[in-house]
Amino acid sequence: MNRLPKVVFSTTLNEVDWSNSRLVKENAVAEVAKLRQQPGKDLAVFGSDLAVSLIPHGVIDEYRIFVNPVALGGGKRLFEGLTQRARFKLAKTHTMTSGVVQLTYVPA
Repeated sequence: MNRLPKVVFSTTLNEVDWSNSRLVKENAVAEVAKLRQQPGKDLAVFGSDLAVSLIPHGVIDEYRIFVNPVALGGGKRLFEGLTQRARFKLAKTHTMTSGVVQLTYVPA
């Protein structure tokens, strides 16, 4: 993981110290669009407000949602802060031996 390039999107940080990381403080949508044009592997966003902010701009091709067999009884909603409806189409499911289910959706 340390060798992989990473982009940290933050409006509060002034620097990042994780190896092979760089900081983007504004215009996340434009930066993600630019990253998508570069050759290489897929981009991944791990459960954050960033993902919710990107949904209305159509720059996410696939959503992988992992359902764990644990009930916490509280917490943040999956798409907390989304201000408009987003429709998805189920593309694939995968059940792991642990009982975790991976649901893969694409924008509808």
